Amino acid sequence: MTALSVLDLSPITQGNNASRSLANSLDLARHAERLGYKRYWLAEHHNMPGIASAATSVVIAHVASGTKTIRVGAGGIMLPNHAPLVIAEQFGTLAALFPGRIDLGLGRAPGTDMMTARALRRNLEASDNFPQDVVELMGYFQPAEEGQRIRAVPGEGQDVPVWILGSSLYGAQLAALLGLPYAFASHFAPAELDHALEVYRTRFQPSAQLDKPYVMLGLNVFAAPTDAEAKLLFTSLQQAFVNLRSGRPGQLPPPVETYDRDLDPVARSMLAQALSCAVVGSPETVRQGIDAFVRRTGADELMVTAQMFDHTARVRSFEILADVHRSMSQAA
Repeated sequence: MTALSVLDLSPITQGNNASRSLANSLDLARHAERLGYKRYWLAEHHNMPGIASAATSVVIAHVASGTKTIRVGAGGIMLPNHAPLVIAEQFGTLAALFPGRIDLGLGRAPGTDMMTARALRRNLEASDNFPQDVVELMGYFQPAEEGQRIRAVPGEGQDVPVWILGSSLYGAQLAALLGLPYAFASHFAPAELDHALEVYRTRFQPSAQLDKPYVMLGLNVFAAPTDAEAKLLFTSLQQAFVNLRSGRPGQLPPPVETYDRDLDPVARSMLAQALSCAVVGSPETVRQGIDAFVRRTGADELMVTAQMFDHTARVRSFEILADVHRSMSQAA
């Protein structure tokens, strides 16, 4: 049965602050661990008023220190923003603190707007070096060789699985070439999903880390006791997307009863495309949606995200999904 994991952007909701969001992330991670989710990933975004996970490795340490068994990682670190050696040291440190529990997903995008990207890395050509930077980073996790001049300490010899993240064919090709697991951002950029999966699976070359293709797909899941309640909760994410794409990023807004009905055609079309990989509804609706998505894609793992205004409703959504997943596993 397809494994379930959690992707958390540590949403800052209207009227709240980063302290509350980070506390909520730890609380959700503890629930996810209890419910049997495989891993809990946090994502690097910058200059986003509604996202508290910008210092991703710090938040990973916060979550890992408050949990015991669930894998914790980055989904992902936007490598062009950083020197590979720095990331090797950060995640080598995390692996030393939490052995066997740390994952490192790597992305090529800046995770922000272009002005902020300049402030982060100064060199906008850094993304062109992404393949070389990934290989360099992976090298720092290998045992040091005699005479090696630059070493990651902590880092060298650490067991830190590396993933390639992407929303286009570029990441699929690189993951296949390097023999790494591949995570596709279908939860917000699904256009190239089918083509990327084909490229990754047909071109995959076995490596020391992985002997056959392994795909994890992002999926929005908003589960509630009824379809109507789930659809209402979903309007927070819809509003946030429209605001972001309109150049008005902000804190995650509360649900709006009539939001979907009052959308203009342009916004409606944008949401239909960007959020097409979403399962929204009651337990039975969620079961049908998950089953259809896995059958269509053959996903090995689902990385589930739920940007909800109400933290209690978000925890309940993951509880409902875990119950649905358990019943599906038993029926398989």
